[in-house]
Amino acid sequence: MRKQFVVIGLGRFGTSVAKTLTSLGHEVLALDKDEHAVHDIMNDVTQAVQADAREEETLRALGVRNLDVAVVAIGDDLEANILITLMLKELGIPNVVAKARSVQHGKVLEKIGADKIVYPEQDMGIRLANNLIKTSVMDFIELSLDYSIYELIAPAAFVNKTIGKLNLRALYKINVLAIKKSIEKIIISPGPNELIEEKDILVIVSDKKALSKLPD
Repeated sequence: MRKQFVVIGLGRFGTSVAKTLTSLGHEVLALDKDEHAVHDIMNDVTQAVQADAREEETLRALGVRNLDVAVVAIGDDLEANILITLMLKELGIPNVVAKARSVQHGKVLEKIGADKIVYPEQDMGIRLANNLIKTSVMDFIELSLDYSIYELIAPAAFVNKTIGKLNLRALYKINVLAIKKSIEKIIISPGPNELIEEKDILVIVSDKKALSKLPD
């Protein structure tokens, strides 16, 4: 379903979000008060406008209230970040996503009604830490303080062995949710007789501490 987004703040994070949403087929209005930032992205989004989003009349004039999702990507001006988030909610936008620099900042955004709060620096730090611990980790989704879903390249010790023979649940306390054989072939909920081959990508759910116990 094609959606309409406004992305406010065109730093590295906001620019990345705006370009990605556009590449996925959605309409994106990109806003920033910096002329150069707007110029740099104008060919990569539906519309790019130089404007001060702290002015409510500007947001109204641009028809922001009629869009599906607003992303407040401003990170260097906390006052503007909070004020704009509040105005967007008061304008009636159904889904407002705001970038937070800290847990305390996130709590303020939550109090004023932000529907989703993202922590780009924190998330990047977590991803880097996981990759430093286990270089085979390609991606992960945090489920709770203790458990995450990891996408990792099959360790050499697993190659040419079946799920059942490896006894992963008993030995490592992990469950294999899927095996990616290639872009076209993904095996969901592999059975005990499924063979792990070289270059397979495993999608597992695991206790965070258990991850470091896996062989390289």
